[in-house]
Amino acid sequence: MKSSFFKNLGPISLAVIKEQINCTPINIEENAYFDEFTSISNLSGKGLSFLTDTHVFRENMQSDGAIICSQSTYSKLKNTNPFIVVNDVHSAVAKISNIFYGSLTYSDIEKLDKPKIDSNSNISQSAVIENGSIIGKNVNISAGCYIGYNCIIGDNTTIDINSAITNSVIGEGVHVGRNSSIGQQGFGFAISKNKNIKIFHIGRVILQAGVNIGSNCTIDRGSFGDTIIGENTYFDNLCHVAHNVIIGNNCIFAGMTGIAGSTNIGNDVMTGGQVGIAGHLNIGNNVQIAAQSGVLKDIDKDRSVMGNPAIDKIKYIRKYKKNYA
Repeated sequence: MKSSFFKNLGPISLAVIKEQINCTPINIEENAYFDEFTSISNLSGKGLSFLTDTHVFRENMQSDGAIICSQSTYSKLKNTNPFIVVNDVHSAVAKISNIFYGSLTYSDIEKLDKPKIDSNSNISQSAVIENGSIIGKNVNISAGCYIGYNCIIGDNTTIDINSAITNSVIGEGVHVGRNSSIGQQGFGFAISKNKNIKIFHIGRVILQAGVNIGSNCTIDRGSFGDTIIGENTYFDNLCHVAHNVIIGNNCIFAGMTGIAGSTNIGNDVMTGGQVGIAGHLNIGNNVQIAAQSGVLKDIDKDRSVMGNPAIDKIKYIRKYKKNYA
């Protein structure tokens, strides 16, 4: 089941896009329309997407969709995709995302079906469950909790006191600790001297079966994809997961771990307390990261690292002994 948490305002014409951003269309007819604005991996049909200068792009990729990119990126590509060349990709993405998408209004939410709550579930009288939500069997939702419209809460899940969940699909047997916030917009925007422009996030948070979220944690929804936490992954208190992060199964993250946006983490990964992981990285399976480490580059599978910047654990210990022992 695919829950919808936003309104697609498309199709949007090239003419409207040109009114909003300074751009040069290439291989695009002037009367063209685009149905959606999405990630490059989901680009198809009459869609529109984008590439930053740091993106990896397959040269043989062919699609009916158009791609927003800089002149330098366009000059490196050897394919026949339609392009919209701009000076500032981030600014263009922010502006266009708000043309294509919008939040549901209170009036829209009132028109949704009433929440479906299984009779075996235990819902506090002070909890708020918005329309369109589906609450499974044996679910416990405590005092002061807020479940936003169209959320799905799987069987045998517990939501502790004062937690807020929006834009999320939660699997079976999940525990969300008190005062946690799941599904809010991520930290994505274009920097401007006059006024920063927020990127409208259309992604979700997906917590798979058996996930455990500690107290006072925050998990941001994806921008153009989903933020996904794999089965049986555990978070201690005060952890933060940024937008578009994908985490595998059976991972453990100790308190105050922070994971920046669009990082992919494999299965059976463990971090100590106060670990910081930078964005757009790939962390392999069975990786162990010592407390207070700062991860600034990819880590291959079956590695143990520590330090800031994080390096091989044995090398770090040898350097420490040499300098301080």
